Amino acid sequence: MRVRMFQADAFASRLFTGNPAAVMPLDTFLADTVLQAIARENNLAETAFVVPEDGEYRVRWFTPATEVPLCGHATLASAAVIMERLEPHRDRVIFHSASGPLTVTRSDHGYVMDFPARRTASVTAPRGLVGALGTVPVDVAADAHNYLAVAESEQVVRELAPDIAAIARLDRSGVIVTARSNGDYDFVSRYFAPAKGIPEDPVTGGAHCALAPYWSTRLRKTAFRAFQASQRGGEVVCRLVGDRVELEGNCVFYLEGEVEI
Repeated sequence: MRVRMFQADAFASRLFTGNPAAVMPLDTFLADTVLQAIARENNLAETAFVVPEDGEYRVRWFTPATEVPLCGHATLASAAVIMERLEPHRDRVIFHSASGPLTVTRSDHGYVMDFPARRTASVTAPRGLVGALGTVPVDVAADAHNYLAVAESEQVVRELAPDIAAIARLDRSGVIVTARSNGDYDFVSRYFAPAKGIPEDPVTGGAHCALAPYWSTRLRKTAFRAFQASQRGGEVVCRLVGDRVELEGNCVFYLEGEVEI
């Protein structure tokens, strides 16, 4: 069978920045083993599979190693595929996912995603975290998915060279490292998730679902311009709205074609 595939750089305004994602529209989901094999073959941080359902869509996301419950950049890319290629008359799409319904709306500057907030709680730094990061955080918080480590400066975040193998041994699937920005942004971050097959994710929507509420309590505001300081880099506009987080960004198409399965 032949399946259409799109690859787009999400949270990007030009090619080769932001986070690349593959999007594959299907009539129905294939077997999990096949979906995982496709994601492994694509070898991107995430491959999104979307299936139409009663005017809306179901979505699933796979890294090269596993299925994940939430992925921001691949949802952004999926919305761009639907609203720019499959159904260009649409200005809004709802995705049904393992994390509940996710609404994406066209905006003047790209797309706005409505995601669940991920509230963190302060914790004692787990054994191995300081050694894995190579720096002592000024604060450590956690949710069910990730540790959030606050560095003393933006420079520390940008220059961090963590021990990826040590991060993979922690009891969370990933580590967000963040600091208040001393430049044009409210905060910067990086995200490491080797346990999910992603040593460093270029730009991570799910991480900003935790970063927005965390920084809201410290900066006493609810709207942010954030920058994920990976090698590719990407800007994320975040707004905390109750128990939801709005993430705004754009996509640039890189590849459109078909794969044979």
